[in-house]
Amino acid sequence: MEESWSFLDTFEPNFRPLVVIELAKGTKEETIKWFTKRIVDKKANGGAQLLVKPLVTENGDGTIYLVGASHLRLLLGAEAVGLVKECNDNSMRTFTYSSRKTFKDFADDNHNFLTVAECQYIIKHELENLRAKDEKMIPGYPQAKLYPGKSVVRRLLTSGILVQIFPLHDREELKKLSHSWYGQVKVRYQPLDEIRCYFGETIALYFGFLEYFTFALIPMAVIGIPYYVFAWEDYDKYVMFAAFNLLWSTAILEVWKRISAVMTYHWGTLLMKRQFEEPRSGFHGVLGINPITGREEPVYSSIKRQLRIYLVSLPFVCLCLYFSLYVMMIYFDLEQWALVYHEENESNFSSLMLFVPSIIYAVVIEIMNRIYRYAAEFLTSWENHRLESSYQNHLILKVLVFNFLNCFASLFYIAFVLFDMKLLRQSLATLLITSQILNQFAESLLPYWLQKRHKKRMKKRMCSLKTDTDLSLVEQVTLEKEMGTYFGTFDDYLELFLQFGYVSLFSCVYPLAAVFAVLNNITEIYSDALKMCRVYKRPFAEPTANIGVWQLAFETMSVISVVTNCILIGMSPQVNALFPDSKMDLILTVALVEHLLLAIKFIMAFVIPDKPRDIQIKLAKLEFESLEALKQQ
Repeated sequence: MEESWSFLDTFEPNFRPLVVIELAKGTKEETIKWFTKRIVDKKANGGAQLLVKPLVTENGDGTIYLVGASHLRLLLGAEAVGLVKECNDNSMRTFTYSSRKTFKDFADDNHNFLTVAECQYIIKHELENLRAKDEKMIPGYPQAKLYPGKSVVRRLLTSGILVQIFPLHDREELKKLSHSWYGQVKVRYQPLDEIRCYFGETIALYFGFLEYFTFALIPMAVIGIPYYVFAWEDYDKYVMFAAFNLLWSTAILEVWKRISAVMTYHWGTLLMKRQFEEPRSGFHGVLGINPITGREEPVYSSIKRQLRIYLVSLPFVCLCLYFSLYVMMIYFDLEQWALVYHEENESNFSSLMLFVPSIIYAVVIEIMNRIYRYAAEFLTSWENHRLESSYQNHLILKVLVFNFLNCFASLFYIAFVLFDMKLLRQSLATLLITSQILNQFAESLLPYWLQKRHKKRMKKRMCSLKTDTDLSLVEQVTLEKEMGTYFGTFDDYLELFLQFGYVSLFSCVYPLAAVFAVLNNITEIYSDALKMCRVYKRPFAEPTANIGVWQLAFETMSVISVVTNCILIGMSPQVNALFPDSKMDLILTVALVEHLLLAIKFIMAFVIPDKPRDIQIKLAKLEFESLEALKQQ
């Protein structure tokens, strides 16, 4: 591929803007010239070899630039990032420019061979990998120091010179997607392939999981309604319901692996190799040589990273967990006060007051979760992880541990310390419903309302704009740069993870949890679709082969649910009555049942293959062909 870069012409007669770069107002001219030169320079000179065009806006300050690339440049970039495309023989292979003719739908004049999301991903990859070589500082800003290996884009962002980089929406494609996705309210599958082509695999996979999880909850909801109506206090009848729940939680996660494998194989991301994962833009260190790829990249001591994790991050997380437990004890004091107040007054108002502590605690939990999230992001970034996947895994671990304790500690305390099943049902219902309402309002309704107001104001300003530039493009960029930024699927998966916990951990106490989860998820599909298309800037596509560490998180939650449900059933009066003389026999029986259910769970996980048979054959065939090709060489 190195030979291909030499003849690459950066001239493109029909410039197509794909990405927007916004610089701070008053950015010095020499800085702009240096940065734009680095973008358009040849790869051999340390540039990105892309196309840049300034956008003339209302104030004419020249701080907004449009970035594109020639068709040839994008094809070479597709090879550089390791995109996998479908071949003429219907197999999936890593794209190479030299064998481009063997790929399905490829033609030299077909500029739709790569999706717009893939093109924008390639440009983002090249911009993020612009790294300092001989520069000691950013020209025009002596205080913004540079050193070999430092990400230029990252330094510009932290110095406040670069405001943001974001991909442009395609208005026509967005209109079509919006209509087929959420424009009509009716029961149907989501257009996941269209979502993938427009937003990329990570977001498409999230919506695929959301849809699948919602359908998987329906059996639990249907079974839970009669249990709630006809057998509220009859715990021994919940044994079958809890057993079904435990097997259900295992089966749905195993089946999802197979569905995910089928989708990502056809999207090409199942075959993308890890060696194509470049250092994340926030990673910094001394410029060195990667021993595997032989490329120049920053190097940072793993010992320093481990010291930061264990001497700073871990104690901070423990301190936050202690604070969460302290707030929980304040909540129980409020519960006791509300109960005493109700016993003294016995009125409708006092009955309502019984729910107030749980509602306040649910709101406090959401606030604490969001504040902790910012702290966790700062710490994980400070730990200086080389790969984006490693950064995400450490961030998810920090946030999951805190959120799990923050959201479920009170329920465990009520169930296994206070032994108050009535309070457990009340707290579970209040926490679940309140968190769902708060999330819908904070994540979708409020941002949509604010964006709608802002859009009206901006359109009024655009009507009075006098310029020879393409008004629709100026208006589009001006509107989109003020839209909120979508920070990824982290919060969306976290919401589903906590919901899964509310449904599975205490299913034998509150079987209606699945009903509320289904109702919430149906509205979540439409509100999240609206949020992606109308509220936030278009996010950059990110190739992914699965839901990553979230799969392990859900599986861990299902294991914990086995233990909690078995203990709850063992605590029921009906089961206790079977062992009137020996509590030890009761404990041993519960432990035996719990181990048996866990054994069935792990056997199911082992028996059900992660990938369907046809996908396994195709992957094995590709591996065999690769080995044969190596032998011939």
